[in-house]
Amino acid sequence: MERRLAAILVADVVGYSRLVRADEEGTIEALKALRSDLIDPKIAKHNGRIVKLMGDGMLAEFPSVVDAVRAAAEIQQAAAERVVNRPADKRIEFRIGVNLGDVVIDGDDIHGDGVNVAARLEALAEPGGLCISSAVYEQVRDRIKLPFQDMGEQGFKNIDRPVRVWRLAATSEQPPSRDTVEAEPLPLPDKPSIAVLPFDNMSLDSDQGFFADGIAEDIITELSKFRSLFVIARNSSFSFRGRAINVKELSERLGVRYIVEGSVRRAGNRVRITAQLIDAVADAHLWAERYDRDLNDIFAVQDEVTLAIVTAIEPTLGSTERERAHRKPSESLGAWESYQRGLWHAYRFTATENAEAQSHFRRAIERDPNFAPGHAGLAYALFLSVMLGFGGDAESSVAEASEAAHKAIILDPEDAFGQATVGRVHQMKGEHEAAISAYEKALALSPNFASAHYGLGMTLIYSGHPEEGLPVVDEAIRLSPRDPMLWGFLTLKGLAFLAMDRNEEALKWIRKALRQSNAGVRTHLFEVVALAHLDRIEEAQQALQRVYTIKSDFDIDFVRATAKMMHPSSAERYINGLRKAGLLE
Repeated sequence: MERRLAAILVADVVGYSRLVRADEEGTIEALKALRSDLIDPKIAKHNGRIVKLMGDGMLAEFPSVVDAVRAAAEIQQAAAERVVNRPADKRIEFRIGVNLGDVVIDGDDIHGDGVNVAARLEALAEPGGLCISSAVYEQVRDRIKLPFQDMGEQGFKNIDRPVRVWRLAATSEQPPSRDTVEAEPLPLPDKPSIAVLPFDNMSLDSDQGFFADGIAEDIITELSKFRSLFVIARNSSFSFRGRAINVKELSERLGVRYIVEGSVRRAGNRVRITAQLIDAVADAHLWAERYDRDLNDIFAVQDEVTLAIVTAIEPTLGSTERERAHRKPSESLGAWESYQRGLWHAYRFTATENAEAQSHFRRAIERDPNFAPGHAGLAYALFLSVMLGFGGDAESSVAEASEAAHKAIILDPEDAFGQATVGRVHQMKGEHEAAISAYEKALALSPNFASAHYGLGMTLIYSGHPEEGLPVVDEAIRLSPRDPMLWGFLTLKGLAFLAMDRNEEALKWIRKALRQSNAGVRTHLFEVVALAHLDRIEEAQQALQRVYTIKSDFDIDFVRATAKMMHPSSAERYINGLRKAGLLE
């Protein structure tokens, strides 16, 4: 059996099945043109060989690692330039992975562990991005001037060792941090605690990952309605997607006893869902089941899975605890899937991704105007756009968010997410009492809803009650210690200490927030304020310059918009701190 060392490149089209469904002939022709005009010449230019085409994917090998990475980077750059003026839902984008490894020669084909790792790296890359293994990085780090970012060691399924991964982003944004607030294992709560991992997508169509995410998220939502359970938030449990981590470590890092994992396989109008419950502390499987159903029965299946899990965790909960949660799901899976995709984009916290999220939420509403989560999702995306200063008319965004949020709770008053978005609308208007009331309604419906705890804590702190708000924010962090909004949780703790004139503690928490890669511009502003009140004026001025770098259109109007949401005493300290740092009105 012949072997050789090779640089392996694996590429795949993002959302190919979706693109084909929307425009079959146009997509196929566009992909052919990309291959003949761009991909094939780039690979040939860098001495590579296309081993095989796999529908919407490609496997290539290179004798040089440097050539492989240069080819990948040039392909992504040229591909991005070709689609820059196309609508987001019609762009052909690639994910690429590059690995250096031993391959088995089979005629013109290659196989082996080196190829498998390259394929896993490709799946980890973002649209338009590139992931490489540490073996590749060590060879190219001093030869290619590209801004690779260390993603740490990643565990891949069916790969028996962790692989350190480096990422070349499609944009300048940093990869999501995997840091938690606590370095030590989290203690178990005093009641049954559970985390639901993202379900594996076993469908032939990779784009159905959104469908699998939705199944797991709905199970989390339903479990959260049981007051007798401690349920980890979606955003923390989903941060372990695709990583081979043993259940004992998961238990320690999330502070839970029970883990739920499963898979979804969708084919035609049929779906198969498997789920299993694991006692991570005892390392024992407690329950497993498989459900084969028509898609029109999917919501009933989700309820069955949820009830079965609850029953397996605590049989003594009795009939009251096992009572089926009443829900009002949309019969249109198209609306539901658009909503799931909107959430995925919203949680990336950039202006471009936020616009994409709004587009998906609007599409969900178009497909089913009575689908409450679609309206709530749109309100949430508009809230983020205003709070993070993504541009546009803030006043009209607040008005549209208000209309969407109230529409959501009219359609489904029992939806905690909808009630929380009403709270966010009142927050933006500085209507603190109404915001608190809305968040309390959300928590009455879903006591483990970390985002509602965060919103309530924010409102208490902004309204002049930082001592009351701090423990509420701590509860949000405990419920979701790996949340994409962790930077917001930590920032809020800093803001509370600022309001109490405890500036050293404020700066400590704000800088913890800034170590999270996706921290928003307001976090940088609060760093300026903390430094100014500590009379570290030179540092404050430097921090203010970073604000201008992050938000080029930053001005006093943005400051005033933030101050309007605050208690007068906090607003005065906020503005005075910025003045001390040199902000001119």
